[in-house]
Amino acid sequence: MTTPTRTINNVELPAAGTWTIDPGHAQVGFVGRHFGLTKVRGRFTDVSGDIVITDNIEDSTVTVDIVVASINSGDQTRDDHLRSEDLFNVAEHPSARFVSTALATGGATATLTGDLTIKGVTKSVTLDVEYLGYAKDPWENDRAIFSAAGIVNREDWDLTWNMVLETGGLLVSKEIRLEIEVELILEKT
Repeated sequence: MTTPTRTINNVELPAAGTWTIDPGHAQVGFVGRHFGLTKVRGRFTDVSGDIVITDNIEDSTVTVDIVVASINSGDQTRDDHLRSEDLFNVAEHPSARFVSTALATGGATATLTGDLTIKGVTKSVTLDVEYLGYAKDPWENDRAIFSAAGIVNREDWDLTWNMVLETGGLLVSKEIRLEIEVELILEKT
């Protein structure tokens, strides 16, 4: 490979190769609703993985590992509850994993489908992905920057703890928005 990018159908995209997630520039975040109104945000701070980009982009693969105990929502009491047996149960299920199963591209955007495993439960998830561009950092690393998002129902992974409100609604929304921002570094060959 002589260049970290290539042009396909007049769109600059990352070149084929193994691109590794830079943990210092990766955010796997989530947004839920509290009382059905307030957006509560959190993220996992310990994320790793690789994207193997192939000559045919749609044959590329994504693998992401998340240390669930690294959850940070900005509130220690909430984070401790999220780690407890009521929700993620990190003592028995310390990690989560996403492994892609299909990729459909349309230039700088794509639809990525994969198996997300949380608490030993594996369910299919679909994410809308956007390639934001390429940059060479000051240390001569080639970087590809991506953003992804999707909606999941947390109860699909046995994350069912909740409380019914006096008005009949739920304390915590079932629907969770996943928001992912990552910088990938091309492995040198």
